[in-house]
Amino acid sequence: MATTAPPSLTPKTTPLGHRLFTRIRLAAPSDIPHIHKLIHQMAVFERLTHLFSATEFSLSATLFSSTAQPFHSFTIFLLEASPTPIPFSTFDSNPFFQPLTKLVNLSLPFEDPERDTFKSKDGVTVVGFVLFFPNYSPFLGKPGFYLENLYVRECYRRMGFGKMLLSAVAKQATKMKYGRVDWVVLDWNVNAIGFYEEMGGEIVEEYKFFRLTGKALEACGHTE
Repeated sequence: MATTAPPSLTPKTTPLGHRLFTRIRLAAPSDIPHIHKLIHQMAVFERLTHLFSATEFSLSATLFSSTAQPFHSFTIFLLEASPTPIPFSTFDSNPFFQPLTKLVNLSLPFEDPERDTFKSKDGVTVVGFVLFFPNYSPFLGKPGFYLENLYVRECYRRMGFGKMLLSAVAKQATKMKYGRVDWVVLDWNVNAIGFYEEMGGEIVEEYKFFRLTGKALEACGHTE
């Protein structure tokens, strides 16, 4: 006697996943409001709001000066997502970087409570960003990138988007024949540490991270 599959397993009702079309592109001056919100969210997550003093004006003046050229100065990749294909835009003809696109299939649906807040002019949603700039290794005799910040909004975490952003920086470094990518991570952020180790990052125990800022910076600058 023939049997039929339970209704939940028939082709008509088998889940096909929830698609997200993603794009990693160079940030533009028009993205400053979203970038500012992302940095503030990152400061909240890292418990560093007492250090947050950036404004949209200061970010615009320093990240997008008239002489700044992507990858040779401060550079930001934005990651965007949309449930429908992302339309062609001026970002796709950027002479410095061809956007990276990928279709992501999620097993479960999810809600973005800030979708309208982070909607770009293309109608897609800003998911996260990575900020990096050149440094130099005299030991290698090559430049590299220093990754200052990598942040993915909370509702998009554990979906592989952080991996996509880090991979984009590594891909650009390889393309430019740079020697390495460096970054630091908060010692309490075990999830980030595990993620970076999974991506092949090595913890360099021999070094301590130092910083001059505020009054100490001014005082050092006046030392004779």
